[in-house]
Amino acid sequence: MLETFLALLFGLLIGSFLNVCIYRMPEDLSVVRPRSFCPACKHTIPWYDNIPLVSYALLGARCRWCRTRISARYPIVEALTGALFAWIVFMRSVTPLAAKDCLFAALMVGLIFTDLEQRILPDEFTLGGALSGILIAVWVPMDRGLISYLLPYSWSPRMVSVVDAAASALMISLLMWAVGAAYLKLRKREGLGLGDVKMIATAGAFLGLEGALLMLMIGSVLGSVVGYAYIRIARKDPSTYELPFGSFLGVAALGIALLRLSAAP
Repeated sequence: MLETFLALLFGLLIGSFLNVCIYRMPEDLSVVRPRSFCPACKHTIPWYDNIPLVSYALLGARCRWCRTRISARYPIVEALTGALFAWIVFMRSVTPLAAKDCLFAALMVGLIFTDLEQRILPDEFTLGGALSGILIAVWVPMDRGLISYLLPYSWSPRMVSVVDAAASALMISLLMWAVGAAYLKLRKREGLGLGDVKMIATAGAFLGLEGALLMLMIGSVLGSVVGYAYIRIARKDPSTYELPFGSFLGVAALGIALLRLSAAP
C-alpha cells in the first residue's frame, strides 16, 4: 500500500507538471522558466498555492490576487494522473514495466487535454513519446505481436523488442497518414493532422501494432459518436468544426492500457 500511495503522490506532481506543459507548449513557452504564474494577472504563484488538488480547493478555484476563476482542468489532470499512476503500481508493483506504463499514461493525459483545449498535439509529447517508447523497448520487452513473429529467430529478445516497437510506430503512422491523404483528396479538406499521425506512432512504440490499431478503431468510433452528438447538441457547423480527434485517441489508448493491466497475470 505504501508503494501505491507514493505512486499517487508522484502522479499528482507529474499531473501538476503536465498542466504547465498543456498551457505553455502550444504557446511555445518554456516549461521550466519562469515559475508558475496566473495566466490572467501574470502574478507568480508561490509554492503553497501550487500544491496539487489542495491549493485549488483552499483557494476556492480562484487566483489569490486577481480572483480569476482557475480552470477545472488543473485538478482533473492532477487527479487523473495520480489515479493512473497509483493503479498501475498497485497492479504491477514497482517494476520497469510499471514505469513504462506510467510514462505512457502521462503522455496520453497531456495529449488529451492539449488537443481538447488548443487543438494541438505537441511534438514534445508525440515525437518525444515515440522515441521514448522505442528506447524503453531495449530494457522493457514489448509484448510479442505479429511483427515479432516475422523477425529472424536468431535475433536476441532485446533486438526483437526494439525492432517491433520501431516498426509498429512506423507502420501505424504510415497507415494513418495514408488515410488522411485519401480523405483530403476525396473531400478536399483536411480530416487528419500530422499531430494525429505522430500521436499514433507513440501508441505503436508503446502498445505494438495490434494495440495501436485497436486504439485507432476505438478512437474513431468514440470520435464519431461523441463528436457527432456534441455537434448536434451544441449546434456546431459540421463542415467547419474541428474535432479534437487526438483526445479520443488518447482516451482509447488509456482504456487499452488499463485493460492490459487487468489481463496481466
